[in-house]
Amino acid sequence: MATLGELAKLIRSKNAGPFLLTFDVMFGDEATYRRVVASGVLTRARFAELYRIPESEVMFFRHDAARAIKISIPRPYVQCDLDDGDAYGGQQHAPLVELEVPD
Repeated sequence: MATLGELAKLIRSKNAGPFLLTFDVMFGDEATYRRVVASGVLTRARFAELYRIPESEVMFFRHDAARAIKISIPRPYVQCDLDDGDAYGGQQHAPLVELEVPD
């Protein structure tokens, strides 16, 4: 079993404006991308569970030609709010890195 962090070429999070966060998971080859998609380890429902938000708030897209998965969610705080601990959204991807992907 491998982790998503070991399989993906890039996992990142960033702002998509002051009200949204976006997550990108990109793969270097078709076989690895297909393995992760087929495993069902990264779905709208799993992401909602992982980030403790309603599934209805998760925008989830697979882009087969780019071998990428893109997910967007509302920011927990508006960017630069006094309670915002990550103004650029660049550290929110960490829970994705340790997701275990079955063989």
